[in-house]
Amino acid sequence: MIPTVGITVQLLWYYPSMRTMSLKLPDEIDARLEARARALGQTKSALTREALTRFLESEPTPGVSCLDLVHDLAGVARGPGDLASNKKHMRGYGR
Repeated sequence: MIPTVGITVQLLWYYPSMRTMSLKLPDEIDARLEARARALGQTKSALTREALTRFLESEPTPGVSCLDLVHDLAGVARGPGDLASNKKHMRGYGR
């Protein structure tokens, strides 16, 4: 008996150990992927799998924090330095 999901037949012999994923791409990226696949004689799926594999195997790069973006501005403003922890500075906030 052939397994089915709704009216779709699952072809287990096609890619027995792979899941199907739907991906939305901007037209420009799709066109570039299509051109590269054609140039290399591969499918868009094969190129996407290879790119994802490379990305997932690479070391994560540290992100940029908000403090990194404004480090030159931190501490230059005048005023109380304990706004969040001193309750007297929070009186009337949000009203």
